[in-house]
Amino acid sequence: MSVRRLSADQPDAFAFAEATMQQVSWWLGKYPESRKRSAVIPILWLVQKQEGWVSEPAIRTIAEMLEMPPIRVLEVATFYTMFHLAPVGKHHIQVCGTTPCMLRGSEALIEVCKRRIGRAHAPTPDGKFSWEEMECLGACVNAPVVAIDDYYHEDLTAEDLEARLDALARGESVAPGSARGRQTSAPEGGPAVLIDRALYDGSLGQKLKLPNLPEPAAS
Repeated sequence: MSVRRLSADQPDAFAFAEATMQQVSWWLGKYPESRKRSAVIPILWLVQKQEGWVSEPAIRTIAEMLEMPPIRVLEVATFYTMFHLAPVGKHHIQVCGTTPCMLRGSEALIEVCKRRIGRAHAPTPDGKFSWEEMECLGACVNAPVVAIDDYYHEDLTAEDLEARLDALARGESVAPGSARGRQTSAPEGGPAVLIDRALYDGSLGQKLKLPNLPEPAAS
């Protein structure tokens, strides 16, 4: 993960699709001409949405559009792991292997990926799947976490991941979020504190006979 290089196999050229170019124009319109380089990240993302990955010709095209050296665009593309520098499968699986996720079972999820998909960063022969281990996905409280395409799947077991891969292989969608039904980052089983509705509807003050606050003085 520490070294990110462009794929050895590159297309001859890159061109924006008409629909993508409309979105590019919208992003460029958010910045003054002298600051249009600020759009480099969203434009890289639009390229990836169009092509599935970011190629060297695409980097040069973006650099020319934004009037910046190609190396500066390359620096951005190689810094952020959200950008794929080589072709990936239709469904790309990113497994967090950092300490919180490891302690909660991510090693079992990695074994599922190795067995079901194969070598990291290499799409399956049918092009449906690829996977990689990530340094941190930033959702440690719901570990272990896997990003499937653009969405997080949390509190996973190996069986949970197997079921999601089975569904995707059948062409079905999979719902993101906690496999345990956790509400955002609340404790498993639901919130345990500050759940009395009287704390929020005003009835607690009446029950405790709290004095009414005086009206503020007119200024």
